Amino acid sequence: MPDTTSDDASVNWRSRTKAVHGGSQRSQFGETSEALFLTSGYVYANAEEAAARFRGEDDGFIYSRFSNPTVGMFESRMAAMEGAEAAWATATGMAAVSSSLLAMLRAGDHVVGARALFGSCRYIVEEMLPRFGIQSTLVDGRDLAQWQAAIRPNTKALFLESPTNPNLQVSDLRGVADIAHAAGARLIVDNVFATPILQRPLEFGADVVVYSATKHIDGQGRCLGGVILGSKSYINDEVKPLLRHMGPALSPFNAWVLLKSLETLDLRVRVHSCNGARIADFLSRLPGIANVLYPERKDHPQHDLAMKQMQMGGNIVAFDVGRGDRAKAAAFHFLNALKLIKISNNLGDAKSLITHPATTTHFRLTPQARAELDIGEGCVRLSVGLEDMADIEADLDQAAKAAQN
Repeated sequence: MPDTTSDDASVNWRSRTKAVHGGSQRSQFGETSEALFLTSGYVYANAEEAAARFRGEDDGFIYSRFSNPTVGMFESRMAAMEGAEAAWATATGMAAVSSSLLAMLRAGDHVVGARALFGSCRYIVEEMLPRFGIQSTLVDGRDLAQWQAAIRPNTKALFLESPTNPNLQVSDLRGVADIAHAAGARLIVDNVFATPILQRPLEFGADVVVYSATKHIDGQGRCLGGVILGSKSYINDEVKPLLRHMGPALSPFNAWVLLKSLETLDLRVRVHSCNGARIADFLSRLPGIANVLYPERKDHPQHDLAMKQMQMGGNIVAFDVGRGDRAKAAAFHFLNALKLIKISNNLGDAKSLITHPATTTHFRLTPQARAELDIGEGCVRLSVGLEDMADIEADLDQAAKAAQN
């Protein structure tokens, strides 16, 4: 299959063009849409060709756990959009997170992670890695001094997400990358909230970027997927040997769905962000709603840093409902009163989705750990969708009134 994007012109394409054409390959049939190669194995012309492929002397396909034409197109397009040399797709976002770390770490190594992580990400750093003899330290991701103080002679990786889930804390990507590199370590950034449209961590010195493609990249709640992006040497020499044997391969069908979604990612994310900014302002005016957090609002504690690193604020808004002992009941009453907005722990969907982090995405954390992250009993995370804004506002307004009764 010839690569139709390998000419000189494609190198200079802008992001939105790469989202439509990047990595495209066509078979002998000349199809317009990317082909779905729903196959597990491949046929060789002769025994010599099979042997050459297994020796790595022939670039053809062997088995879809290793590589697949449709998955390969998704990887190439993601790398083009991110500005990365290479990418490796995985079955889920958590497969991307855990594999990105395990690919570069060995027993006896040390990793520093930000405290404010998605619940499963924090579990990997805090609970799983130590089982493999990999030490870990958690720090306040907003404080460069804490990152620096946590560095040890055996530190090999620093890991963070920015903005964070759910309270949208922002880390200084350049500052943390400089600390990592001075120590001979590498920085991995989970960029799921910002997407490659709003923030490109590699441009700020990050070494590796990971995504749950399940979120904005799919954008319609249809399928699972993940992707790891970095240098060719990291993907080919560290990630590939690990994952071709461990096997968390992305389904060709899911890769095809994600490829089609990438065509509209730029358009969707920018509308999502405009909607998120409007809803954040609307929520700040509602009675009973407090502590509205959104990176593009000037009252966000790290507004200036966020806007230095991000083009727009994204579509996630965090806020509190109720106070004190009544906070959880008020938050539940608010969520249960919603009619248009759906209760779901997913995000980045065309549909507006809302969740209560303390009892869902972060419920495994101790009360003390949640308190450190300001995830109170009244904290709510809203993923603003693509519906008419007047309808979303009306739904939030009536739910806020119901929560006060």
